[in-house]
Amino acid sequence: MAEYLANAVQTVALNTPVLFTASIPCTKGYIYHEDETGIFTLRGITNNCFARYQITFNGNIAIPEGGTVAPIAIAVSVQGEPRATSRAIYTPAAVGDYGNVTSTAIITVPRGCCFSLSVRAVAGSDDTTVTPAPAIDVQNANLVINRIA
Repeated sequence: MAEYLANAVQTVALNTPVLFTASIPCTKGYIYHEDETGIFTLRGITNNCFARYQITFNGNIAIPEGGTVAPIAIAVSVQGEPRATSRAIYTPAAVGDYGNVTSTAIITVPRGCCFSLSVRAVAGSDDTTVTPAPAIDVQNANLVINRIA
């Protein structure tokens, strides 16, 4: 198990990763991450056909000052592509109102391969007529990565 944290408020632009500033890293070499970045590498180190990881993100999100109230969201992304089923959506009552969200995903990495992982600000609605928030504020970000197989 590894845990990555970022407690300070950070403004995250749409489709860019949340940055993590501190960690309790994996000591077996399964996960690679540099503090102050938002990209993780999951490694397929295994004697089996694949390695499997459970990813859980928890944090508080809000619309930054000057924004417009609308649904906002965050999602686990693999190889730069957000996992639609991991999207956590929050609609605040007002700009600056924080809501707690949790996002989770199971990632399967083939033996000998590596996948990049991040947690990204994504559109809060599937409706193409709704303009997504250009950025969200994220505070108390916590990412836990468990190797489960």
